Amino acid sequence: MVAIREVGPRDGFQNEPEVIATDDKVRLVEMLARTGVRRLEVTSFVRADVIPQLADGPEVLRRADIPDDVSVTVLIPNERGLDNALELRDHFQEVNLFLSASETHNRRNVNRSIEESLGGLERVIERARGEGLRCEGVISVSFGCPYEGEVPEERVLGIARRLAEAGCEEVAFGDTTGMANPRQVRAFFERAAGELGDVELTAHFHNTRGQGLANALAALEAGVRSFESSFGELGGCPVPPGATGNVATEDLVSMLHEMGHETGVDLARLVAAATEAQRVLGRPLGSHVLRAGPVDWRGAA
Repeated sequence: MVAIREVGPRDGFQNEPEVIATDDKVRLVEMLARTGVRRLEVTSFVRADVIPQLADGPEVLRRADIPDDVSVTVLIPNERGLDNALELRDHFQEVNLFLSASETHNRRNVNRSIEESLGGLERVIERARGEGLRCEGVISVSFGCPYEGEVPEERVLGIARRLAEAGCEEVAFGDTTGMANPRQVRAFFERAAGELGDVELTAHFHNTRGQGLANALAALEAGVRSFESSFGELGGCPVPPGATGNVATEDLVSMLHEMGHETGVDLARLVAAATEAQRVLGRPLGSHVLRAGPVDWRGAA
């Protein structure tokens, strides 16, 4: 079984230049929650002036009708964010906490050194665990930084160990600007599996240079069974210019199903959600399955 966390309502929506109506967000979240995904990242508790698109996150959390078997995730930047999130504690079960694997990217993203971020996140994790929340640590630019270039594996794994020791049950490694290649990914996850013990390893790939699915396959072959992706290939990063979004969930699910892997996801419902997102946003989205449709050998000539 391959587990997928759908991150489009947070990682995808936050990159949209036009504010999406709250009603549309709620409807799309509810559609995604009925596709069979078991983890759904709905919003973040980053300051509204930093990410105006997600200023209505608390309202979306309150209003969205999400089945009990779907674990809702929210992104937490710091202790203040956790304070705000805990006012809605009954509406989510997991928290994602993030930092970068390069000093330059971390300072540009959160204006802190890596060590400062780790110190703050260790406090957040302790408090979140005390509230009964499951914690995932997300390490951005794990496979390369647009400012510094190569990021040493040892540094990435050292950060992962700190997060695990602090109480993260899961660590996600993000290819934030699409710099990874399949050989690198496979070697990294083989090493990570040997060094990080029982921590759930999650792969988070962007499709900036068209290698997202190839990298996902390399991670799968290295034993990874947990992925993050975004319906419609929503998302992106301001660096480099023209960066595309996350690997499309429907493309990932289609590939996994064709290879015989179970995900629990209904691909038709997922495509319907991406189609609705395309209508709401008023533009074509990057997903291949959304454009071409799922593979159907029975319909082939």
